[in-house]
Formats: sequence, structure tokens, C-alpha cells
Amino acid sequence: MPSDERPQPVWPKSSSGPGEEPPALEITSDGELVHLRESDAPDTVVTTSKAKLRAFLLGVKAGEFDHLI
Repeated sequence: MPSDERPQPVWPKSSSGPGEEPPALEITSDGELVHLRESDAPDTVVTTSKAKLRAFLLGVKAGEFDHLI
């Protein structure tokens, strides 16, 4: 494998499968990167750093995004 390619993340088994209700959010990490996907769309993956995810979650908890609803 070329050095610029990352190995595929290992995903934990979701409690619900594709098409089942409700879809589950699946999260895995490979060091400093965090990968998120929904069980209904396993090919769509969001990747971010642990620091950015932490900052986002702190913002959610602080209500910084409440005005967007």
C-alpha cells in the first residue's frame, strides 16, 4: 500500500442495520482521526480530528447552534 493511502477504518457493529429503524450513528477512530457514518449510508463517511470533534461537541452543549433551528 502506498504511504499516502490510509487503511480503511474498522467499524463497530451497529445495533441496527441498513434500512432498520432507527438508523444508528457509527463512530470509530484510528489515532487522531475520527470517522462518523450513519448505518443507513455506510459509504458516506465524515472524517475529522479528535480536537475538532471535541470543539464541535462543546459548542453543541453550550447552545452555540440553537439559533440555526
